[in-house]
Amino acid sequence: MSLEDIAMHLIANSGEARSEAFIALQEAKKGNFEEAYSHMQRSESLSLLAHKAQTELLVNEANGVKNDLSILLIHAQDHLMASLLAKELISEIIELHQLKADKVNN
Repeated sequence: MSLEDIAMHLIANSGEARSEAFIALQEAKKGNFEEAYSHMQRSESLSLLAHKAQTELLVNEANGVKNDLSILLIHAQDHLMASLLAKELISEIIELHQLKADKVNN
């Protein structure tokens, strides 16, 4: 796979993972926790695809295949890191919404 293809996989899958996490947050705010957790699972699956593309770059470099650094690749890495951070924070926020709902319902 070319460097550009790997970068595009990173961008696409990271962006979708981030979107799924934010959809999950919206569902949690409405009290739809099953739906929220379903979206978070989808977010995790997409994050793993993005991580797989990043790992390919790392393995190639470890094996001596040097890639030219490009703005596209930097942008892709930025997408991945932002997506992972958003997913982690949103997961914690959903848990707080769940705890709040549990207290109100008990």
